Amino acid sequence: MAAARVGAGAVTVLSPAEALIANASHLTSIMLACVDTVAEMRALFRHRQPNAVVIGPGYGLDRSLSQMVVGLLETLPSVTLVLDADALSAFRDDPSELFDAVARTRAHVVLTPHEGEFARLFPDLAADEVLSKAQKAVAAARLSESVIVDKGPDTIIAAPDGRVVRNSNGTPYLATAGSGDVLAGLIAGLAAQGMEQFDAACAGVWLHAEAASRFGPGLIAEDLPGLLPPLLCELFA
Repeated sequence: MAAARVGAGAVTVLSPAEALIANASHLTSIMLACVDTVAEMRALFRHRQPNAVVIGPGYGLDRSLSQMVVGLLETLPSVTLVLDADALSAFRDDPSELFDAVARTRAHVVLTPHEGEFARLFPDLAADEVLSKAQKAVAAARLSESVIVDKGPDTIIAAPDGRVVRNSNGTPYLATAGSGDVLAGLIAGLAAQGMEQFDAACAGVWLHAEAASRFGPGLIAEDLPGLLPPLLCELFA
């Protein structure tokens, strides 16, 4: 929903067949498709080429997820792929599997780890007591050949070419379950409209925090997409 609210013209949720009815019951403006295997994903994208993909939120942790991520990288190397939540944890035992796949396919990837996920993907960097958070994020971006969104009160966005931004409008109101999923959708929605990955990540992080700040106490993740239209109207005025 966040991707649609930020301007993506058509959004499709891919899910296993058993989740289709549950999704259809509450997603009225979003298209649905069934994908249970990597082969089904490849077949779908032979006929429907997306501009951006998010994978991870609500997926669940099993071996099929890492296989699906690698399959997406191989199938859609020119498409922005945002990896969040379970798609990051799926590589906790062997982060090099992900990094090697990104390097091999030269895919356009955005990784959105919180502190714990960052530590699982980049344990040596996380344990370093000398480097700053920004320096760690840049090093992680270079190692993974991906844009890094290192989430927290002072979210850092870093690119492999050394660009780095510290977000300045963070808010504790975003410390609520599911808010990171919304951020992933925002970044993908912006990238789907042609925004470069680093710029999409920076803009998505800022919009995410600004919307939350305007809502204030009591915010839940479901509130965030609906806050975007008036914010965007103000920015575009």
